[in-house]
Amino acid sequence: MDVHPPPRPGQPSYGPPPGTPTSKGSGLSDVRLRNPLSIVLIAVIVIGSATAGLLASELYFRHRAESVVAAATECVVQDKASVSFGATPLLLQLATGHYRNISIHTAGDRIGNARGMKADVWIDDVRLDGDAVGTVGALDAMITWSADGMKQSIQDAITPLRGLVTGVQTNPDDGTIKLQGNLGSVTTKPQVTDGRVALQVVDVTGLGLLLPSEMVQSALDAFTTHLTENYRLDIHADSVQITDDGVTAHYSSRDTSIPRGNQGNQGNQGNQGNQGNKDNQDPCFAGL
Repeated sequence: MDVHPPPRPGQPSYGPPPGTPTSKGSGLSDVRLRNPLSIVLIAVIVIGSATAGLLASELYFRHRAESVVAAATECVVQDKASVSFGATPLLLQLATGHYRNISIHTAGDRIGNARGMKADVWIDDVRLDGDAVGTVGALDAMITWSADGMKQSIQDAITPLRGLVTGVQTNPDDGTIKLQGNLGSVTTKPQVTDGRVALQVVDVTGLGLLLPSEMVQSALDAFTTHLTENYRLDIHADSVQITDDGVTAHYSSRDTSIPRGNQGNQGNQGNQGNQGNKDNQDPCFAGL
């Protein structure tokens, strides 16, 4: 091995041969310095792609779920409906089978045979499993029925009063509804009876000779019973209030089972109810 003597004063020192890497500024160090930046960029790209995929999946499944629930609602009420799920990510709710804060709003054209009726519904604590359709922990609905819708519905459905009722007037002060006609009027007072809203006759004027109050009461009872007999999920009335232009009623249900769906004719199900369906099956819930 050659040993170089130390340089004499005034002579240049020996350096490494050209191309030999040094400890400072070497190519290896440059590579090491660039690697962390590359890793960060790759991580950002991967995270961004995953986030975009999750967002796309969230939007797709949210739209799909809202469409399915809206279709079931429209089948039941025979009117257009809009549905919104809560702020909790739907992918998480799908994974757990536990759904929270669902709101449903109908267009207000009708609910079954009741014209001019609108429903605003809030549903919470819905649980779905593989063996049964599932359960609904809490359902609250505010039903609004306009005076003009009541007039149309009574004219269509109550035979003794058909053609005799020309208008409906609500009175919030005494909580009554007056069915007006050219030959007289019928004054009724809504009240909650056995989980449904009934119209109790309190006065009949002008029509007494043609329509005794007992006949009018019987016709109104049949009418209100028919309106609510096909309500699903064991929904029952809690309260009723008269407004300046109609009636509002609060309905609710707690810890009830979702009817099993079948592949019947959903188009006619709103008028037929779930009569004739065995094992609590309901075509309107087939999509669920």
